[in-house]
Amino acid sequence: MIKKYRIDGLDCPNCARSLENALNGLDSIKSAHIHIDFVKSSITIESDDEAKALADAMALTKRIEPDACIIAEKHISKKNKSTLLFDLCLLTAGITLAIIVFTVKMPTWAYWTMFVTSALLMGYKTYFKAVNLLFKGVVNENLLVTISIVGATAVGEHFDGLMVVALYSIGKLLESLALNKSKRSIEALTNIKPEFAVVVRNGEELRVSPSDIKVGNIIVVRAGEKVAVDGVVEKGEVNINTQSLTGESLPQFVRIGDEVLSGSIVVDGVMQIRAKTEYTNSTVNKILNLIENASDKKAKTETVISKISKWYTLGVMALAVMVWGIVWAVTKNIDTAIYRGLIFLVISCPCAFAISVPLAYFSGIGNASRNGILIKGSNYLDALAKLDCIAFDKTGTLTTGEFEITGINIFDKNYTNDDIIYLASLGEQYSLHPLAKAIIKHNTRPLEKIDGVKEIAGEGVYFDYNGDKYFVGRKSKDIDGTVVELFKCDKLIANISLSDTIKSTAKPTIYELKNLGVKTAMLSGDNGEVVSKVASELGLDESYAKLLPEDKFKWIETNKSKTNTIGYVGDGINDAPSLTLADVGISMGLGGAEASIEASNIVIANDNPAKIVDGIKISKVTRKIVWQNIIISAVIKATFLTLGAFGVTGMLSAVIADVGVTLLAILNSLRALNYSPNKNNKNNKCEIKK
Repeated sequence: MIKKYRIDGLDCPNCARSLENALNGLDSIKSAHIHIDFVKSSITIESDDEAKALADAMALTKRIEPDACIIAEKHISKKNKSTLLFDLCLLTAGITLAIIVFTVKMPTWAYWTMFVTSALLMGYKTYFKAVNLLFKGVVNENLLVTISIVGATAVGEHFDGLMVVALYSIGKLLESLALNKSKRSIEALTNIKPEFAVVVRNGEELRVSPSDIKVGNIIVVRAGEKVAVDGVVEKGEVNINTQSLTGESLPQFVRIGDEVLSGSIVVDGVMQIRAKTEYTNSTVNKILNLIENASDKKAKTETVISKISKWYTLGVMALAVMVWGIVWAVTKNIDTAIYRGLIFLVISCPCAFAISVPLAYFSGIGNASRNGILIKGSNYLDALAKLDCIAFDKTGTLTTGEFEITGINIFDKNYTNDDIIYLASLGEQYSLHPLAKAIIKHNTRPLEKIDGVKEIAGEGVYFDYNGDKYFVGRKSKDIDGTVVELFKCDKLIANISLSDTIKSTAKPTIYELKNLGVKTAMLSGDNGEVVSKVASELGLDESYAKLLPEDKFKWIETNKSKTNTIGYVGDGINDAPSLTLADVGISMGLGGAEASIEASNIVIANDNPAKIVDGIKISKVTRKIVWQNIIISAVIKATFLTLGAFGVTGMLSAVIADVGVTLLAILNSLRALNYSPNKNNKNNKCEIKK
């Protein structure tokens, strides 16, 4: 039996790994896996006896990680602020005793009593974790610090011993505060889940859970409330805030007939919507699932750091023994040798790497989600930063997919433009094709009923009207452009030219991609003239016309060997194979085909291609921050290791450097959360439905 639970109060991946190893040593648990994502940490337990396994896991977790707690409920419990306050009180008491110990003359028994009490008050959690994990066969940084404190005391460096535990405990407290701040910031980005919905049933308004809403229910949404499920406005005209979904800060005006996404917040007024989906299939639930699962797929850098951290502590202990041996051989002084070996242990704690790297990646993913870019893992965030080439589908990606009539050619002078539009609309009124909708939109007359309607996919509609047989569609194969032909009794009487509208943000997007050094191509199933015209207007590097889905797949397959990283952007079912094959598959719009969303690695919440540029900028900044953390931490640690080995610095300098570099790395990681990709980009405007 496999069960998944929330685990609260555990933010350090290194600590999580140590706890995971200990849990896997329990007889009642077959396997345990802890998933840390700074928002919804969880633990998966496989066992034969669920109740016993859960009880044993809770007990062991409480012993090894007193701040952590496994909870069976589906909600996330907030970290208890009183825990931090309690720790601060004990730390203050311990520091106060330490000051008394070293400033007041007292008997030996009183000195040692106060000394030991001070050390326990300041570092009881560290020693407790070290001993518990050691009995479980797990060695981590808690043991390094404990050995350092005991060792410093043993060689007569009492002051250094107490200062190490004091500074280390202060550092852990500051780390906890910094991580809680970052966690709250990331949680705020995902705080889009509606808590309730007001449903109209039998003329009464009832407050229900979003999961109780059925398709077709009428929902009332007032100012300040969130839309619970996707729906269509039935009554009212309001402004809604969609920033948490699409990253667009400007309110969107909606009226009767407009579609509204769940998670949107009503700014003013009251509206009624008819539910189109249940909560499980709603936009807001899709976004939350994408964000929650984002940490499952880790970047190579994050994976390597994780693997190194697993063996890091044992390696550090081995090197510390080596330093001790070399210094003893050179100085012939065992106390000096032990002291310098202890310096090595103090400065080598892996927290700076273990915490800051995954935090930076998750901050980057959180920032992207705030901007309407849903990235399914840090590996895709990394890949996005390294893109060399992006191939776009045309319709619905670079163009709106909404066609406009650009011209009408009449070959029978008995008809006017209005007559042609009316006759074409008669046949197209039963079709769902985008071209049919565009023609009907221009019709001004009431449409009559017709007989003999027969629609042939890829060709058009046959129908009877006033005793004559008509056809509207495409029969001629040698016409360039997007053209709909109208036949009466097999005689061509007119054709209607249409064109797809290019998205207002498409051209600036291509320009920005070129500035970032990314090659652009368009893969379309449309005819050559249309494709060439769009490609020329946008300034694309390459364009290909009349491609079937398998042709697009082959093009990506061929070009993957020519570039380091290739991306594909699409929104339809036929784009799914190409989205899967590309190194980075980007799906346009949460309202697009479900298959394309599932196949993609990144989902743009709305249909704005400029978000791709934002995503690349965020990914590049995040990757830069990750490497800054790794390099700065490694350089500082290596410097103090060398200085400590030669006796230039002492244990106090080492612990200050260790705590300082960890805090610096955590704060630097938060830059990925606060970075604004379009701060100075006036072209990055989202299209808003009026």
